[in-house]
Amino acid sequence: MIFLAILFGTLTAGIGSVWVAAWLSFGVMSRYTQHMLSLAAGALLATSFMHLLPEAFASTVSPHDLFLTLLVGLVFFFLLDKAELWHHGHEHGGGHEHAHDHEDHHGHHGHSHHDHAAGGWAVLAGDSVHCFGDGILIASAFMADIRLGAMAALAVMAHEVPHHMGDLAVLRQAQGTRKAAVLKVSLAGAVTALGGALGYVLVESLRPALPFFLVMASSSFVYVALADLIPQLQKRLSARETAAQILWLAIGMGSVSLVGGWMHGL
Repeated sequence: MIFLAILFGTLTAGIGSVWVAAWLSFGVMSRYTQHMLSLAAGALLATSFMHLLPEAFASTVSPHDLFLTLLVGLVFFFLLDKAELWHHGHEHGGGHEHAHDHEDHHGHHGHSHHDHAAGGWAVLAGDSVHCFGDGILIASAFMADIRLGAMAALAVMAHEVPHHMGDLAVLRQAQGTRKAAVLKVSLAGAVTALGGALGYVLVESLRPALPFFLVMASSSFVYVALADLIPQLQKRLSARETAAQILWLAIGMGSVSLVGGWMHGL
């Protein structure tokens, strides 16, 4: 039962996020990208601070060790970011601005045009590694509590959407067609299920370490929200635009709380 839940959760997060990204990039929602980023940041922060961390701290592990894990996790994801592996590992001008590249459909991506094909494959390789890690994190949350697993799957989905939007922009430029780009990123997203399966096998034997897995998942979400999403929202905006941002951030946090409350009622 848990294994089926993990499989469903990882596939929903892995492939569902690609389809949502495609809908946002190419479909009717493309003008609302900024709102979606605010929503994703709110959802990630709320999942980490209101669900994953409290679950980890309810264990018998000392708070000192868990806070140390959180600190190490944040530094670790920062260093992975620096290596550009966590994001994509492609030569794409620093990594952070790419989540918005899709806004320019004609592809002035700020990097030379000779590396499009190579960049496309590097995006997929980096994405597959990232999705595999996501799968393990989702599996460990499911092993702790099925409701927690569902929330982690939703949070992973939220944080993958802006990344996949960047991927689709790069791949569409490299490969030329939307359909090919969506298919390739979907395949990378499917790797999340492989990570989930491995997580299920490993976490069962590593049950005492579960609180540490949950804290690592939290550090991943907090890092992505604060380092990736929030900076993109920190541009100078009018009072009205700022109010809209805060509203969407609150909706992201509120939706996580609502889902949490609904799941506790199950």
